[in-house]
Amino acid sequence: MRKEAPLILIIDDEESMRDSCSLILTKEGYRTATAPDGETGLQLIQELKPDLALVDLKMPGISGFDVLERAKEIDPHIVQVVITGYATVESAVEAMKKGAYDFLPKPFTPDELRIIIRRGLERRQLTLEKEALEREKRLMEENFITMVSHQLKSPLVVILQYFEVILNGVVKDEQQKLEMLKKAKERLEGLLKLINDWLDIARMDKGHIVEKRKPLALHPLLQDILEFMQPLAKEKQVSLSLSPVAQEDTVLGDEETLKEAFSNLIHNAIKYNKPHGEVRVSLKTEPPWIKVDIEDTGIGIAKEHLPLIFEQFYRVNNKDRKKKEGSGLGLAIAKKIIEAHEGRIEVTSEVSQGSCFSVYLPQAPLTSSGEQTK
Repeated sequence: MRKEAPLILIIDDEESMRDSCSLILTKEGYRTATAPDGETGLQLIQELKPDLALVDLKMPGISGFDVLERAKEIDPHIVQVVITGYATVESAVEAMKKGAYDFLPKPFTPDELRIIIRRGLERRQLTLEKEALEREKRLMEENFITMVSHQLKSPLVVILQYFEVILNGVVKDEQQKLEMLKKAKERLEGLLKLINDWLDIARMDKGHIVEKRKPLALHPLLQDILEFMQPLAKEKQVSLSLSPVAQEDTVLGDEETLKEAFSNLIHNAIKYNKPHGEVRVSLKTEPPWIKVDIEDTGIGIAKEHLPLIFEQFYRVNNKDRKKKEGSGLGLAIAKKIIEAHEGRIEVTSEVSQGSCFSVYLPQAPLTSSGEQTK
């Protein structure tokens, strides 16, 4: 998806200055907007969220200094460059204190304007990237603490209690001992799956997935997954179905990771279904996408949980799901894989009525003859 060009807002009471700056910047490929005074400029900052603003200090109504201060309150990430014909050391220092990134005295050349705009946008990008990395770091720390304190510690305490009871001879009956060891084994298997899921997320690299993408038919891939899941579905008394091949289903994809993503989604559709329920998988062409719907007749998800279900370790907590074990990472892994394929995943659901997860993946490109690559 092509990224939108940066938006530059020019706030100046001189029409000739607004027009000339707008013309220069538009030729450079930027989007522009203009305001003849500070009040209008602040309204546009609120509405348009520009990447950078050129602010004149001397304007009717509120001054450029007030615009600098109030603009930062509206959008802390906006880069502001002061343009003025009354440049002094004092005004420059005051402007910097109020949040200006740089100072450009009038008159200035087109090259001077281009250079300062480019530098300002680079600064903004670096700031946004730094904040994103800090957020990711905080999230990783929080997730790690959550995993250690809840996902790892709790089952290990239970396993230790089982072993203490058995080793201290509290339980004499051999059948009871076997039951405890079986439960301990199940807990250990759950821990191993959690660790493997965590490692999957940590190792997953978007660039590596993109490099491995090639034209891939989805119908046979989904058919293989459903055949593999058949024993689980039979155990849960859930029927599985896949729409017949009646249209194009070739995407640009990495088979290994897509299989993991769809396996997680189909596994959940079976796991959170009802006895004698259904899981229906269908494909549809919606150019430029191939859409895969995974629909179930299960217990559903409440609306307040829907925005959060793709977060790592987030688990819906209700009476129907309490008994269901899981790492809370399956949907996060699926989302990360789909987005690495430049696709998206959406969900609709109603409590007791079931859920539908919709995956959109880019179609494989056409060959010179107009046919899709295979």
